[in-house]
Amino acid sequence: MGYYPVALDLSGRPVIVVGGGAVAERKVEGLLEAGARVSVVAPRVTPRLAALAGEGRLRHIAREYRDGDVEGHDLVFIAADDTTVSRAVGDEAHARRAWVNAADDPAHCDFILPSVLRRGDLVVAVTTGGASPALARAVRERLESVITEDYAALTALVADVRRELRASAASPDAAVWSRALDEDLQHLVRTGRAEEARQRLRERLGAA
Repeated sequence: MGYYPVALDLSGRPVIVVGGGAVAERKVEGLLEAGARVSVVAPRVTPRLAALAGEGRLRHIAREYRDGDVEGHDLVFIAADDTTVSRAVGDEAHARRAWVNAADDPAHCDFILPSVLRRGDLVVAVTTGGASPALARAVRERLESVITEDYAALTALVADVRRELRASAASPDAAVWSRALDEDLQHLVRTGRAEEARQRLRERLGAA
């Protein structure tokens, strides 16, 4: 099966996670980072999930899943240990035309989750289409040494300059951008010379 890679804007969107263990916790952390409105259905949850609920960052429904819990949610994450519960959640979600991710069960997923590397607003996602999550994770870990922390500052700087260009109606093409985003620019950012990097980028893009 082929997958279409896409980045979703989940800001304020209702998402439900069925399950309260370590797998559910990892999914919830990512969903909250994306700004989703998260509900967790589980009799018991991890200390971290309990703390997030106590802070009001998620809604914890402290009981077993019931038919109807999926209603009103755009995405459904299944992280329950009970296969009977998992199948019931999946059946209801599909009946309501919600999109489903079932942990460790790609055959019953409408979408799968990549291994993600974040550097500020720069996000790199690696997936094997469910064939080997371990390999996806290994590739992402290798990329961590290449796409270092300074890429967060570089991304912010490039975004600022891009906004300047759009405000002035300038529109450098892809080839110009590619030449401008070179190793010299990255070196300036990496060594803390942000203003020098900004000026260099503006000059290379014809905005200085």
